[in-house]
Amino acid sequence: MSFIHQVLGQYWGYVQFRPLQEDIIRSVMSGKDTLALLPTGGGKSLCYQVPALAQPGLCLVVSPLIALMKDQEDELKKKGIRAVALLGGMKRSEIELALGNCMHGDFKFLFVSPERLSSASFREALLKMPLNLIAVDEAHCISQWGYDFRPPYLQIAEIRDNFPQVPVLALTASATPEVREDICEKLRFRERQVFAKSFARSNLSYLVRCSENKIPHLLKVLKSVPGTSIVYVRNRRRTQEVARELQLQGISADYYHAGLDQQTRAERQNRWMQNHTRVIVSTNAFGMGINKPDVRSVIHLDLPDDLESYYQEAGRGGRDEKPAYAVVLYDQGDLAALEQRKGDGFPPREDIRKVYNTLCNYLQVPIDSGYQVRYDFEITEFCRHYQLQPLAVMAALRILEIAGYLSIQDAFFIPARMRFRVQGMDLYTFQVQHPRLDALIKIILRSYAGLFDDYVRFSESELAKRAEISVDMLQKLLQQLQGYEVIEYLPATEKPGIILTHERVRDNELLITKAHLEDRQQRFVQRADAFRRFIESTHDCRSVLLLSYFGEKQLVRCGTCDICRERNKVPLNDIELEALAENIRLQLEHGPQTAAALRTHFTSISDEAFRMALEWLLDREEIGHDIAGRFFLKR
Repeated sequence: MSFIHQVLGQYWGYVQFRPLQEDIIRSVMSGKDTLALLPTGGGKSLCYQVPALAQPGLCLVVSPLIALMKDQEDELKKKGIRAVALLGGMKRSEIELALGNCMHGDFKFLFVSPERLSSASFREALLKMPLNLIAVDEAHCISQWGYDFRPPYLQIAEIRDNFPQVPVLALTASATPEVREDICEKLRFRERQVFAKSFARSNLSYLVRCSENKIPHLLKVLKSVPGTSIVYVRNRRRTQEVARELQLQGISADYYHAGLDQQTRAERQNRWMQNHTRVIVSTNAFGMGINKPDVRSVIHLDLPDDLESYYQEAGRGGRDEKPAYAVVLYDQGDLAALEQRKGDGFPPREDIRKVYNTLCNYLQVPIDSGYQVRYDFEITEFCRHYQLQPLAVMAALRILEIAGYLSIQDAFFIPARMRFRVQGMDLYTFQVQHPRLDALIKIILRSYAGLFDDYVRFSESELAKRAEISVDMLQKLLQQLQGYEVIEYLPATEKPGIILTHERVRDNELLITKAHLEDRQQRFVQRADAFRRFIESTHDCRSVLLLSYFGEKQLVRCGTCDICRERNKVPLNDIELEALAENIRLQLEHGPQTAAALRTHFTSISDEAFRMALEWLLDREEIGHDIAGRFFLKR
């Protein structure tokens, strides 16, 4: 058994890797820069965790997903692996201790956001760390052609200058050929080792329905497909409305969005994970990093912006490789809203400048100040204070983020943390002198390990229960211990925020370029149009459309999507369809013809087969028709 298989068995209990995982791991361990494209649920994290554990040194993981970083840290710690994530709500002392441990301790993983890379103190500490691998999660964010570009990602290449022998592993679940090329270029790959698992999901059936009354269709899907389900909508209010409607129909359902407090989100997620709740109705805040294998249906009641987002969300169904369904229910209003987002998401420069100045005034940031400072920021309060529209403000903030002026942080929960500053005889003497606090200190020391070496996370409610006091009283006693400089106590936090990644500039110095606005809008339009073609297609296999978008060449219709099911009713296979289509092309080379005129050349086939071939050519934009109703070749 190889060493990497020993690591796999020791920490994860598996005897073999999933497809491509071992190839990726061996590529990284041979020192090669590697791009890994694995679909949602394909086991990307294992691809950097195993090689990092199999070699001396520390793995730096760069990820934009704060909550996911925290989850990864917690999972590694449960396995006895030393890992730390630098999160936006952490105090300076906490960060300094974590960096010190990474420089001098036996830590194996350091998780950071891309924004952290611009910190001079972090870069200085990084130089002293024994890096063995740089892992770039959600690597499509480094590409300006991607759907979620993050400017701070570009600084990863600068880090490489100081670690020329350390390989880079870039990981993503969705990237077009154009984005793949850009990732390799932006990360300065020395050689391009690219491993791409097919985006095909043979067990996942894609179904699309246009309906002006979606709730009855939703109920029909849920009654036809047993098992757990995710229903995606675009706004928080709608999550509650749809969940209530399902409950009235006798279906066990709940709602989930980022505006709920951490305890409520955790409780609802756990009930769904344990199958106590069948359906979770959510915004796209739900699902990232949740590995529930037996989701039987993923239903979109509102349209996402692009195929990348749709593929990731739909891919949360059927991870156990058993049959599952990805369903889109849309109406003409959804299509109109998709068209409107092409403009609404890209406000005029003067509106962006207004939002920037108003924000800085609201946060009380002087000119030439604020660099790398994190501010608590709740957009609803901000908009209410200035009577602004939240969607317009968020669109402006996104452009400012792309332009490198700030970074938006969604709310995420950081548990309470504590560490002891005194120990040995000093601590014993304090306990003797303060008998009222002695009992609590003993309970803390019995409950948690490592308190003298590092900050330890704990539940304030659980500790209060053990001490048989209220949470309020516990917090007061911990603050007293902190006042005596016996401990450092950091209460739990859960607030969204903004980090200024550039000091505040004057109005005339705010630079929003063509690449930030017009070029990005053009790419958004292209992606939205591709998604619209996907849902409006009447004769192209959904899976083939999806796979061709991501650059796959060997395409065979899935046989299970709604389009294929309709085609399966007609006795016409792929070869026969292509042959009939080719004969139609040959007839149209002589000039435009009506359907009736064309039909006279194909007397041996059914009307349905002839109609299918015509619509197939129209869908592929190989033919068109003029105002007289005549069909003509487009090429």
